[in-house]
Amino acid sequence: MKIIKTTKPVLADELEHFLNQELNPLFQERRHTEISFNIVNNDGAIEITNPELYDSFLYRIEILGNEMHVIKSEHYTDDVNSLTLEDILNNLFLEYPGRKKIKNIEDAS
Repeated sequence: MKIIKTTKPVLADELEHFLNQELNPLFQERRHTEISFNIVNNDGAIEITNPELYDSFLYRIEILGNEMHVIKSEHYTDDVNSLTLEDILNNLFLEYPGRKKIKNIEDAS
């Protein structure tokens, strides 16, 4: 799990909207594929899924005020799509909430 601490609260609805606009086009460009992912706000946590390819979520982003807990599914750690998503998400977090609003990023187990 990655914990991203921000200087201001992150809003799940805004993050969901941002990821819905950005994630799939970047993934498709990077992997040269038509695979796309569902990005949904599930009770304040953003889940990234593709039920056609995976039994459960690939990533879950739990929003706790000024923290985002980015949880990577343990079932798909070496999957090329999951690794590509991880790289894209890391870059997108520098855009939203933004580099200046990120206080700290740490890896937790």
